[in-house]
Amino acid sequence: MSDGAGKEIERLIDLMARLPGLGPRSARRAVLAMIQKRSLMLEPLAQALTDVSATARECVECGNIGTSDICAICADPRRDPGLLCVVEDVSDLWAMERTGVFAGRYHVLGGVLSALDGTGPEDLRLPRLVALAGSVDVREVILALGTTVDGQTTAHYIAEALAGCSVAVSSLAQGVPVGGELDYLDDGTISAALRARRVMG
Repeated sequence: MSDGAGKEIERLIDLMARLPGLGPRSARRAVLAMIQKRSLMLEPLAQALTDVSATARECVECGNIGTSDICAICADPRRDPGLLCVVEDVSDLWAMERTGVFAGRYHVLGGVLSALDGTGPEDLRLPRLVALAGSVDVREVILALGTTVDGQTTAHYIAEALAGCSVAVSSLAQGVPVGGELDYLDDGTISAALRARRVMG
């Protein structure tokens, strides 16, 4: 139902309301604030959205989202290629990076195993992970997956899949609550969990 705004504004509100964490009311307030401060907020946002739409792409190495085929993390020669951190989604990779603690490389799975959602091993980037873990450079694979049932099922599946590789497999430990998602944890909690990782199996 319209509040008297034009159809273009209503369309923007509807699109904003589809974003995670925003409902119709929050979207309406955000759109109104942007319109009222058009030159400071709306126009720069519109330009940024256009730029990102034209340049954003998935890194062919790790699955991160960046603006080139190889993301800045994978292209950084200072990162330790011997440490490979496996995360469920790009938001988890970004959460790990916010801590500034991890200096290795990443592998984005693209989800977790879920019988309920019909997500099987073939739906994830598991073959690439096994190939990476079997390479001579990788010493340790750190499973930084959420402590949900699906996250832990996926972690055990990966640990078994990597059993034939001569690589240590560890997982995040203290600080990650049961049922917790990495993207919702504070930087200190993620840092502590990374430092206290434990060997799987």
